Amino acid sequence: MAADRTNPAAEDRQDPDPIVATPYGAVRGRSEQGIAVFRGIPYAAPPFGPRRFRPPTPPEPWDGVRDAGAFGPTPPKPPYSEAFAQYLSDPVVPGDDCLNLNVWTPDPGPGARLPVLVWLHGGALTRGSSAVPVYDGRHFARDGIVFVSVNYRLGVEGYGLFPDTPANPGLRDQLAALRWVHRSIRAFGGDPDRVTLAGQSAGAISVGALIAAPQAQGLIRRAVLQSGPPEASERDKVRRMVRRMATRLKIPATAEAFAAVDRDLLLRTQADVGRLSSPVLGGPAFGIVIDGDLVPRDPLQALVDGDAAPGCDLLLGWTRDEYRLWLVPGGLLERVDRLGAVALGGAMARCHCGHEVPRGYRTLHPEAGPAEIVGQMVTDHLLRRPLHRLADARPGTSYVYEFAWPSQRPGLGACHALELGFVFDTGHTPETAKLAGEDAPQDLADAMHSAWVRFVTTGDPGWEAWDERHPVRVFGAVEGTSAGEPGTSCTGDPVQRAGDGIPYAEDGGSHTVYGPRDHELALWTAPALPTPPEPPSPTTSQTTPPAPLAGGRIIRATELRSAVRRLRRPGGVQRD
Repeated sequence: MAADRTNPAAEDRQDPDPIVATPYGAVRGRSEQGIAVFRGIPYAAPPFGPRRFRPPTPPEPWDGVRDAGAFGPTPPKPPYSEAFAQYLSDPVVPGDDCLNLNVWTPDPGPGARLPVLVWLHGGALTRGSSAVPVYDGRHFARDGIVFVSVNYRLGVEGYGLFPDTPANPGLRDQLAALRWVHRSIRAFGGDPDRVTLAGQSAGAISVGALIAAPQAQGLIRRAVLQSGPPEASERDKVRRMVRRMATRLKIPATAEAFAAVDRDLLLRTQADVGRLSSPVLGGPAFGIVIDGDLVPRDPLQALVDGDAAPGCDLLLGWTRDEYRLWLVPGGLLERVDRLGAVALGGAMARCHCGHEVPRGYRTLHPEAGPAEIVGQMVTDHLLRRPLHRLADARPGTSYVYEFAWPSQRPGLGACHALELGFVFDTGHTPETAKLAGEDAPQDLADAMHSAWVRFVTTGDPGWEAWDERHPVRVFGAVEGTSAGEPGTSCTGDPVQRAGDGIPYAEDGGSHTVYGPRDHELALWTAPALPTPPEPPSPTTSQTTPPAPLAGGRIIRATELRSAVRRLRRPGGVQRD
């Protein structure tokens, strides 16, 4: 991308540090290039000591003016593995007061009444923070939006499921931050009645849960879900994470026992137990669960039924090659290709589908190898199908996009999280270049960022709302191709090498395509599908009936278990 665009006059102006009053005390921010920035404002008390693993409580009020010039502490989290750290940045700020947020505003005063964008970061509910430089809110503020980014508890601290404390404390943190925004944002120039809640990956899953939550009704006007659908994890899947950690720590699987464990030891144990969790491999992982309170029922079903978030405009979508960030860093892409039909059988078990699904994908994409078929199947099962379902239930107020520009980093394609630097217009940062490569197109950032600004401001990003024709705005497609068109996948060399002067579509590389994924998604609901095979358990007998696959290949349970063991070797994948 091009160098950062700033206003030289604003940069030279020596504005005094802005001071704004909040319900708990005054904060002093910084004037940066004509934007007032407040970092590290507490919206809840430190979640440690007697408050550890408990729902958030209000912060203690303070006297005088609190400095808000630097990012506040980040919640406890393990670092990314070396394989993922070369692509993803995750700064750590030490300290206990980690339930904090940041505000960028062009006009800090109660009379401005500007639209507000609240951002929830991704990271599989185990990593990430609001301090990631890619999430810098200055360009949204430059374009007339009050931008807020939020830290919330992660991993076992935020999403461990225990018998002696309420579930989903991390989601409750996010709700507390939304309530802070509703109560406080007017003083920063925002309009509490024009709040858009946005997130990517785990952040988007959180957005889906919150717009469906009865306790959040009235706090959110619009929502953006990037590469993450509304969903509730299986309670037993989350319990298994906690129980495995408890076994290693030799303690009871209770919040009281976990609260007595040293934080660093807890993080090391969590990282070790969770290293095999991924969208492709499945397995135990942390997630939002139905709790009968904040999440009384499955969020997607509540939104589809129309019981939640009436009148909430939605902007939602995905990247063309989501799975490549899950597979490329750990070398799993090559392993899946080597396993071939066995890997496809594993994908059938992972996605609970019959053999007609991978057979249909191969027919639609005859040039695709096993890794691409597996990756797209898992992406459709976990992400595109539920987002299609959500848009189908809310025609006229849902807008769908696909990000198709392939990274200049080898093998990544249009992978998970790649769109973030374009949405935030932060391609000038080294942290964005880690994933996108150098000199990504600024016109594409202009097109995507401006669409998000229009949606936050008006509810219309600039293309047709979802209807029976399934319009999808594709950003960054290579000229002469269209999203989902057979034979135009991002795995081929001509598409993969984005830096070789390949032309892009006009209008900043964006255009509308109708029904680009319909053929693939129709495979999942074909009436001829057989009963889905169940994933084999370690105790399954070797006489378990084999599962047929396309081309007559037979996958036996013992062979599938062997394939999964090979895929789950150290250096496996994680989900951003």
